[in-house]
Amino acid sequence: MISIRTIGLNKREVTRRTTGLRRRFADLKGLAHANGGNSAIEFALATPILIGLLVPVADLGIAFSQQLQVQEAAQAGAQYALLHGFNSGAISNAVTNATTLPSVTASPAPSQSCGCPTGTTIASATCSTTCPNGETVGTYVFVNARSAYTPALPYSMLGSGVTLTAQAAVRVQ
Repeated sequence: MISIRTIGLNKREVTRRTTGLRRRFADLKGLAHANGGNSAIEFALATPILIGLLVPVADLGIAFSQQLQVQEAAQAGAQYALLHGFNSGAISNAVTNATTLPSVTASPAPSQSCGCPTGTTIASATCSTTCPNGETVGTYVFVNARSAYTPALPYSMLGSGVTLTAQAAVRVQ
Protein backbone atom coordinates (compact mmCIF):
# COMPACT_ATOMS: atom_id res chain seq x y z
CA MET A 1 0.00 0.00 0.00
CA ILE A 2 1.24 3.45 -0.93
CA SER A 3 0.88 6.13 1.64
CA ILE A 4 0.33 9.80 0.96
CA ARG A 5 3.73 10.64 2.32
CA THR A 6 5.41 8.20 -0.10
CA ILE A 7 3.99 10.10 -3.09
CA GLY A 8 5.16 13.33 -1.62
CA LEU A 9 1.81 15.01 -1.11
CA ASN A 10 0.43 16.34 2.08
CA LYS A 11 -3.15 15.84 3.24
CA ARG A 12 -4.22 19.29 2.20
CA GLU A 13 -2.89 18.75 -1.37
CA VAL A 14 -4.67 15.39 -1.65
CA THR A 15 -7.98 16.88 -0.49
CA ARG A 16 -7.65 19.75 -2.99
CA ARG A 17 -6.95 17.38 -5.93
CA THR A 18 -9.75 14.93 -5.08
CA THR A 19 -12.22 17.81 -4.71
CA GLY A 20 -11.22 19.01 -8.20
CA LEU A 21 -11.77 15.51 -9.63
CA ARG A 22 -15.15 15.27 -7.95
CA ARG A 23 -16.17 18.56 -9.55
CA ARG A 24 -15.07 17.34 -12.98
CA PHE A 25 -17.03 14.11 -12.61
CA ALA A 26 -20.03 16.11 -11.42
CA ASP A 27 -19.74 18.21 -14.61
CA LEU A 28 -19.68 15.05 -16.73
CA LYS A 29 -22.81 13.77 -15.00
CA GLY A 30 -24.50 17.03 -15.92
CA LEU A 31 -23.77 16.40 -19.61
CA ALA A 32 -26.00 13.33 -19.57
CA HIS A 33 -28.99 15.60 -18.90
CA ALA A 34 -27.98 18.43 -21.26
CA ASN A 35 -30.31 19.26 -24.17
CA GLY A 36 -28.41 22.12 -25.79
CA GLY A 37 -26.94 20.45 -28.91
CA ASN A 38 -29.47 17.69 -29.53
CA SER A 39 -31.12 19.44 -32.46
CA ALA A 40 -27.83 20.00 -34.24
CA ILE A 41 -26.78 16.38 -33.78
CA GLU A 42 -30.15 15.06 -34.98
CA PHE A 43 -29.97 17.34 -38.02
CA ALA A 44 -26.43 16.15 -38.79
CA LEU A 45 -27.57 12.53 -38.64
CA ALA A 46 -30.76 13.03 -40.68
CA THR A 47 -29.35 15.25 -43.44
CA PRO A 48 -27.49 12.52 -45.42
CA ILE A 49 -30.60 10.34 -45.37
CA LEU A 50 -32.80 13.19 -46.59
CA ILE A 51 -30.34 14.10 -49.35
CA GLY A 52 -30.14 10.42 -50.32
CA LEU A 53 -33.90 10.44 -50.83
CA LEU A 54 -34.20 13.90 -52.38
CA VAL A 55 -31.58 13.55 -55.16
CA PRO A 56 -33.20 10.53 -56.89
CA VAL A 57 -36.64 12.13 -56.65
CA ALA A 58 -35.34 15.35 -58.21
CA ASP A 59 -33.51 13.33 -60.88
CA LEU A 60 -36.72 11.47 -61.71
CA GLY A 61 -38.56 14.79 -61.99
CA ILE A 62 -35.96 16.13 -64.43
CA ALA A 63 -36.19 12.96 -66.53
CA PHE A 64 -40.00 13.22 -66.60
CA SER A 65 -39.78 16.87 -67.66
CA GLN A 66 -37.41 15.98 -70.50
CA GLN A 67 -39.71 13.13 -71.59
CA LEU A 68 -42.55 15.65 -71.87
CA GLN A 69 -40.33 17.90 -74.00
CA VAL A 70 -39.48 14.98 -76.30
CA GLN A 71 -43.20 14.17 -76.65
CA GLU A 72 -43.97 17.82 -77.44
CA ALA A 73 -41.21 17.83 -80.09
CA ALA A 74 -42.78 14.80 -81.80
CA GLN A 75 -46.18 16.48 -81.68
CA ALA A 76 -44.70 19.67 -83.17
CA GLY A 77 -43.37 17.63 -86.10
CA ALA A 78 -46.81 16.02 -86.59
CA GLN A 79 -48.47 19.43 -86.48
CA TYR A 80 -46.03 20.70 -89.11
CA ALA A 81 -46.92 17.74 -91.35
CA LEU A 82 -50.62 18.45 -90.85
CA LEU A 83 -50.25 22.09 -91.88
CA HIS A 84 -47.60 21.80 -94.63
CA GLY A 85 -47.82 18.23 -95.91
CA PHE A 86 -45.16 15.56 -95.86
CA ASN A 87 -41.58 16.80 -96.18
CA SER A 88 -39.19 14.62 -94.18
CA GLY A 89 -36.41 17.22 -93.81
CA ALA A 90 -38.76 20.04 -92.82
CA ILE A 91 -40.56 17.81 -90.30
CA SER A 92 -37.21 16.79 -88.79
CA ASN A 93 -36.29 20.48 -88.45
CA ALA A 94 -39.63 21.17 -86.76
CA VAL A 95 -38.88 18.39 -84.24
CA THR A 96 -35.40 19.66 -83.35
CA ASN A 97 -36.49 23.32 -83.22
CA ALA A 98 -39.49 22.62 -80.97
CA THR A 99 -37.41 22.22 -77.80
CA THR A 100 -34.34 23.58 -76.10
CA LEU A 101 -33.00 20.11 -75.33
CA PRO A 102 -29.67 19.88 -77.18
CA SER A 103 -29.82 16.19 -78.07
CA VAL A 104 -33.32 15.87 -79.60
CA THR A 105 -33.36 14.21 -83.01
CA ALA A 106 -36.11 13.03 -85.33
CA SER A 107 -34.94 9.45 -85.32
CA PRO A 108 -36.05 7.27 -87.03
CA ALA A 109 -36.86 9.70 -89.83
CA PRO A 110 -40.48 10.77 -90.39
CA SER A 111 -42.43 8.38 -92.60
CA GLN A 112 -45.68 8.39 -94.51
CA SER A 113 -47.96 5.42 -95.13
CA CYS A 114 -51.55 4.49 -95.82
CA GLY A 115 -53.63 2.77 -93.19
CA CYS A 116 -56.87 2.23 -91.34
CA PRO A 117 -57.46 3.23 -87.72
CA THR A 118 -58.22 0.22 -85.50
CA GLY A 119 -58.83 1.59 -82.02
CA THR A 120 -55.35 2.19 -80.62
CA THR A 121 -53.22 1.51 -83.73
CA ILE A 122 -53.17 2.21 -87.44
CA ALA A 123 -53.23 -0.95 -89.54
CA SER A 124 -51.32 -0.84 -92.79
CA ALA A 125 -53.53 -0.82 -95.91
CA THR A 126 -53.32 -0.19 -99.63
CA CYS A 127 -53.90 3.42 -100.62
CA SER A 128 -57.13 4.35 -102.49
CA THR A 129 -59.09 1.43 -101.03
CA THR A 130 -61.66 1.06 -98.30
CA CYS A 131 -61.03 0.02 -94.69
CA PRO A 132 -62.89 -3.00 -93.24
CA ASN A 133 -65.16 -0.64 -91.30
CA GLY A 134 -66.19 1.18 -94.52
CA GLU A 135 -64.01 4.28 -94.11
CA THR A 136 -61.60 5.45 -96.79
CA VAL A 137 -57.97 4.50 -96.23
CA GLY A 138 -56.08 7.52 -94.91
CA THR A 139 -52.56 8.77 -95.41
CA TYR A 140 -50.69 9.06 -92.10
CA VAL A 141 -47.42 10.69 -91.16
CA PHE A 142 -45.45 9.15 -88.30
CA VAL A 143 -43.01 11.43 -86.47
CA ASN A 144 -40.47 10.15 -83.96
CA ALA A 145 -38.38 12.10 -81.46
CA ARG A 146 -35.48 10.82 -79.41
CA SER A 147 -33.16 12.28 -76.79
CA ALA A 148 -30.44 10.88 -74.53
CA TYR A 149 -30.85 11.45 -70.80
CA THR A 150 -27.94 11.10 -68.39
CA PRO A 151 -28.99 11.02 -64.73
CA ALA A 152 -27.26 13.19 -62.14
CA LEU A 153 -26.11 10.10 -60.24
CA PRO A 154 -25.34 6.66 -61.66
CA TYR A 155 -28.09 4.15 -60.90
CA SER A 156 -27.38 0.46 -61.37
CA MET A 157 -30.77 -0.16 -63.03
CA LEU A 158 -30.28 2.53 -65.69
CA GLY A 159 -26.67 1.99 -66.62
CA SER A 160 -24.95 5.07 -68.00
CA GLY A 161 -28.11 6.68 -69.36
CA VAL A 162 -31.54 6.33 -70.88
CA THR A 163 -32.92 7.16 -74.31
CA LEU A 164 -36.20 9.04 -74.13
CA THR A 165 -38.46 8.37 -77.14
CA ALA A 166 -41.83 9.55 -78.36
CA GLN A 167 -43.95 9.06 -81.47
CA ALA A 168 -46.82 11.06 -82.91
CA ALA A 169 -49.06 10.15 -85.83
CA VAL A 170 -51.35 12.43 -87.80
CA ARG A 171 -53.72 11.81 -90.72
CA VAL A 172 -52.91 14.22 -93.51
CA GLN A 173 -55.50 12.98 -96.08
